[in-house]
Amino acid sequence: MHETNGATVAGNTAALKAAHEEYLFPCLKPLYREPIALVEASGVTVVDAEGETYLDFFAGILTTSIGHCHPEVVERVRAQVGRLGHTSTLYLTENQIGVAKRLAEIAPGRLSSCYFTNSGTEAVETAITLAQLYTGRHEIIALRLAYSGRSALATNLTAHASWRPVPSTIAGVKHARSPYLYRNPFDPAGDPAEQFAQDIEEVIQTTTSGKPAAFFAETIQGVGGYIVPPPGYFQRAAEIIRSYGGLFICDEVQAGFGRTGERWFGIEHWGVEPDIMVMAKGIANGFPVGATITRPDIAAGWTAKTISTYGGNPVSMAAAEATLDVMRREDTPARSAVRGRQLRAGLEALYDAHEWIGEVRGMGLMQAMELVKDRSSKTPAPGKARALLEAAKAEKLLVGLGGLHGHVIRIGPSMLVTEAEVDDALARLGRACQRVG
Repeated sequence: MHETNGATVAGNTAALKAAHEEYLFPCLKPLYREPIALVEASGVTVVDAEGETYLDFFAGILTTSIGHCHPEVVERVRAQVGRLGHTSTLYLTENQIGVAKRLAEIAPGRLSSCYFTNSGTEAVETAITLAQLYTGRHEIIALRLAYSGRSALATNLTAHASWRPVPSTIAGVKHARSPYLYRNPFDPAGDPAEQFAQDIEEVIQTTTSGKPAAFFAETIQGVGGYIVPPPGYFQRAAEIIRSYGGLFICDEVQAGFGRTGERWFGIEHWGVEPDIMVMAKGIANGFPVGATITRPDIAAGWTAKTISTYGGNPVSMAAAEATLDVMRREDTPARSAVRGRQLRAGLEALYDAHEWIGEVRGMGLMQAMELVKDRSSKTPAPGKARALLEAAKAEKLLVGLGGLHGHVIRIGPSMLVTEAEVDDALARLGRACQRVG
């Protein structure tokens, strides 16, 4: 507990909730009807202020990529804090260069030049600015249902009304259709990859000057509800944007570092080399790190002065270095593939048992269930999703929400999750489905 203006705030949920409401912005809304106050965690287990234990299958929004408080990360950070805590980007540090080297070794193709920031939002900002500087152009094509962060530019790239606090403030951002197969508006007899990709070209031809700087896309849309594009989509999207002289920027903030299974980055499943790639979240297992990586010739296009006070911070870089070391040793792409198949099989069984689960989709340890009123109409069922979220909480299982209407259950545990933990989570989720079914 601590003293605040003469009042004692105890470490229980009720007191913390009252203090939260008094001292924090009202827009910072907890996920659950009755908030959970977390006080400690290890692996996929978290403990609240009342001592209740939960199985965390959302991983801080896919951020504690190798589990809460991984001992190697903790030890590396402790050692770094006692040696060098801050420098800014005005100085050289060994672990910043070490992380950049590790990323260059696993990134696709020729991507090898890094710029470190504090978050995915800043990584996106860096990528967009770099594309504009390199091409000498301004306009950006993004996707509907995208989420890119909370800065002015990132909220303009975002295509969910509920995540855009003010009207569009940045000119030149245009949105093509999301490659959302479950809600495909095109002729079902056609090639969906080509149909969705052609929409990008139509957006360029009709809503831009015809000279875009870049096409920007998440490889799997996270907040959109883990939307996986059809095979061939990104190949055609990259061809189209490059035919107009623009760059392809790939967002791996949620899908990166093996989460999709078998590959280090989601875009590798489609055999496409992006021109610029952004990363964050799982890169440092919960420490604030964003990264933008590109080819050296594109990186050289940024000639103006720039600095990041905390980007490449020694402590955050120590966490990222340790996290990447563990990921490579444990082979998170292979682990995610195996555990992802186990998780997917369990979710498919729930789909068979419950008519209100419209679709199960995802890759690796990035899986979702889209909830509907009935499968014939596909009408989104946000009330059912909210009820399932709360029912899972009652079973001491933490999952997430997504989708334009908040009607998609999102699942993404630590990539070091065990077979027994996946079985446990599926059993809890099955009981939660029974509660709301």
